[in-house]
Amino acid sequence: MTDCLTGAGASPRPDGYRWPHPQAAGIDIGNASHYVAVRPDRDPEPVRQFKCFTADLHRLADWLKSCGVQTVAMQSTGVYWIPLYDILEERGFEVYLVNARHTKNLPGRKSDVQECQWLLKLHTYGLLNNSFQPTSQVRELRTYWRQRAEHVRAAASCIQRMQKALTQMSVQLANVISDLSGVTGQLIVRAIVGGERDPQKLAALRDRRVHASSEEVAKSLASGVTSKPANGGHFKTGQGKWPGTKLFYSVASCGGKSVFVRQLRGPHLST
Repeated sequence: MTDCLTGAGASPRPDGYRWPHPQAAGIDIGNASHYVAVRPDRDPEPVRQFKCFTADLHRLADWLKSCGVQTVAMQSTGVYWIPLYDILEERGFEVYLVNARHTKNLPGRKSDVQECQWLLKLHTYGLLNNSFQPTSQVRELRTYWRQRAEHVRAAASCIQRMQKALTQMSVQLANVISDLSGVTGQLIVRAIVGGERDPQKLAALRDRRVHASSEEVAKSLASGVTSKPANGGHFKTGQGKWPGTKLFYSVASCGGKSVFVRQLRGPHLST
């Protein structure tokens, strides 16, 4: 490893060939620390370890600058590469983000060679392909968009759990309104969460645009009824009884959905 990279690129080979990336470095990305390798003629200690703290990442970039490194190769390991990638890109290095499978499939690696040294060798010889990375502005926008999609999925999951809890409580509200997350559904669910148990009072929260009548809504909210409604179809107060565990499940789902909706409607974080 040492002899094949000593002086690589400083002068052409006898056949006139020059290495594609003579001012290269290789970085083995880790969770707690990164191992960095430069050519042996650039530093008496060509392989160094740096912690993943921000100050250490800047110290890593300073060392690469002092060694005359212009381009760096690193593997896309999890998300651990992102902070270092951003710092090196900001400091003006050409960063190659390579797929780990590509480095493992190439022959010729010796057992006593560290991963960072192997990346250095491959990058110096031009054997690594750089993965596409959009600009920092696009990456920032993509992060916002992905977070929004996660909130939408999480809110939808809360609505599904809320619907499941209401069905287990024998509350058939979904059969009379089209969307439990709409105005009527949320008003009724929040009233139940607040302690209201009278189906007639809950049905009075019905929005005028709902096609189902107040009687139908009240009927869907009556739980645990064993006899026919009295007084011409009007349900008696107190006929809506729900198990505490299911009610708690509905409360938690309603609260979780509200949190995600507030985050979706809130202003973006300023940078």
